[in-house]
Amino acid sequence: MSFKPIIVVAGEPNSIFMEIFVKSIKKNNYKNPIILIASYNLVKLQLKKLNYKIKINLLNHENLNIRYLKNDRINLLNVSYSFKKPFEKISSKSKKYISDCFELALRLIKSGFSDKFINGPISKKHFLSKKYLGVTEFLAAKTKTKKSAMLIYNKELSVCPLTTHLPIKLVSKKINRKSIIEKVNLINDFYKKKFKFKPNIGVLGLNPHCESIDKFKEDLVIIKPTIDNLKKKFNIRGPFPADTIFLKDNRKNFDVIIGMYHDQVLTPLKTIYEYNAINITLGLPFLRISPDHGPNEKMMGKKKSNPTSLIEAIKFLDKY
Repeated sequence: MSFKPIIVVAGEPNSIFMEIFVKSIKKNNYKNPIILIASYNLVKLQLKKLNYKIKINLLNHENLNIRYLKNDRINLLNVSYSFKKPFEKISSKSKKYISDCFELALRLIKSGFSDKFINGPISKKHFLSKKYLGVTEFLAAKTKTKKSAMLIYNKELSVCPLTTHLPIKLVSKKINRKSIIEKVNLINDFYKKKFKFKPNIGVLGLNPHCESIDKFKEDLVIIKPTIDNLKKKFNIRGPFPADTIFLKDNRKNFDVIIGMYHDQVLTPLKTIYEYNAINITLGLPFLRISPDHGPNEKMMGKKKSNPTSLIEAIKFLDKY
């Protein structure tokens, strides 16, 4: 295990994150120190609003020493943010603040201080502003990473969408041999490095039942020939119909299932495992994970949110 701090960017300030963060660090003992990057004043006010009593250890980012960090309190690096209430309506107002938090985290990672990174949920609409499809693509651009993949990980079964947050009408245009090969390589390398085995990978077709009335059939023209070629090097099979692959007797044959679009694989995985899954970005020069859910604006301040995904994210990084 690499004993380095886990850097956590709080993400969207108007979200359930502070609630699930406190629940996560209070219920578990972690070996690695955890450092939160957020607004000190906002954290204080949100803790008061949530009636959470926990100490804040305000850090100096110019003089960090992990020997003095304890997880019985919030080790916090302050980033300035202007607000009026502990929880406000999500808007583009928080964009610069979130960006500043990410920039500080990336500087710490680039310096070698840490290689373990978690970000809280963000609003794609307001923070990414259509420039990036998701945080996976945002961080890939920030780190000049050419090949990346979103892996929604559970130790029993993980999924990877070939395309991420694209409208359905654009998905078929992005299905190509190069992208499939890229994702398979990233997944295989990750499992071999972290878990010491070659994963069994199943690949889904694009169309219902892997059939199409259209003249151009992606399943037969692109997906199947690519899989047949990859069988020489990887434990891979497909294409499979998406409507039956997640049945118990089918999914048990795979470690990872690659789908052609976001909801094709995330919907069944979340139905099966609910909050017990984490979002890992493959291909980055560090381990980046986020809880597999959004800001959940409707639940802000209610103290009813489930912290399981964030707990699993911290536990995962705590092992490495």
